[in-house]
Formats: sequence, structure tokens, C-alpha cells
Amino acid sequence: MIDDILKDTEDRMRKSVRSSQHELNIIRVGRANPALLDVVKVDYYGSILPLKQVANVAAPDSRLLVVQAFDRNAVSAIEKAIRKSDLGLNPLVDGNLIRLPIPQLNEERRKELVKYVHKLAEEGRVAIRNVRRDSNEMLKELEKNHDISEDDLHRTLNTIQQLTVKYIKEVDELLERKEKEIIED
Repeated sequence: MIDDILKDTEDRMRKSVRSSQHELNIIRVGRANPALLDVVKVDYYGSILPLKQVANVAAPDSRLLVVQAFDRNAVSAIEKAIRKSDLGLNPLVDGNLIRLPIPQLNEERRKELVKYVHKLAEEGRVAIRNVRRDSNEMLKELEKNHDISEDDLHRTLNTIQQLTVKYIKEVDELLERKEKEIIED
């Protein structure tokens, strides 16, 4: 019972870290990264599909993304989806290739991005703390119903706190790397 709670707690905390990592990877920092286009959804013959399902995305150099549509008929839909995505990219169509030059960031935009990544990291920390809270409540309920001993409760609460510290530290490390990437670009 306690092992199941600990396993579930750790799984959910790990997912929170992965979610934070994904959100931080999407943020454009002036360097070409195919993950930047993960948020783009294309209206392809009446279906809304992720860009990855209708095209291949590559970063041939640090200032350019190249999108190659699997189907030539999808190029205009892909271009339209990228323009609508609010990523601030200007697609240049060349046959069935779409070139996306990545502009340099100015100082004001860098400061905005740093604030935004701090907000995303805090959301990740809050998600981890919410997992801790939920697990602690379950354990306290088990102890209240005499399903586990008071010693087991305290030992497990301590383990959950250690997991919380571990995963919050991972989010902080992700934040630190992203902040450095934004500032040094």
C-alpha cells in the first residue's frame, strides 16, 4: 500500500518535471530547435494534426528551421499554421520546403522570456508540491483509519519530502539552463 503510494507519487512528480521541460524547450531563444514547432497544429484535410505528423522538421544551422511537408498539398496549410502559431516566425515557402529564419532576440524580449521561464518553472514546482500534498493526505487518511502505523506514516512522509526536494531541484536546474541559454544567446 505504502509502496504503491510512493511509486505513484514519484511517477507523478517525474511527469511534472517532464512537462516543465517540454514547456521550457518550446520557448524560442534565437537558436533553431525543432521542438519549437511542437505546438503547431495543422488543419490537414479537415483534421487538426501536430506538425510532426505532416512534415519533417530539421535545424540545418543555428538560425534556420526547415520544414519539409510529406505531401506537397499540405505546404500552404503548414505555412498558415506556423503563421497562426504566435511563435513570431515568418515562413518562406520554397516548393515543398518551408524555411523559418530564427531572428535574434533583443534585450527587452530576453527579459520577458526570463520572466516567462521563471513562471513556467514555478508552475512545475507547484505541480510537484500538489502531488506531495495529495500523497500526504492519502497517507494521513490511512493512518487515521489504522491501516498504517504512525511510524510508517512519518517515515513515508519523510520519503515523500525527499522526493519533492529532488524533483523541485530538477525543475530548478532546467530553469537555470534555460535562463543561461536565453541570456547568452
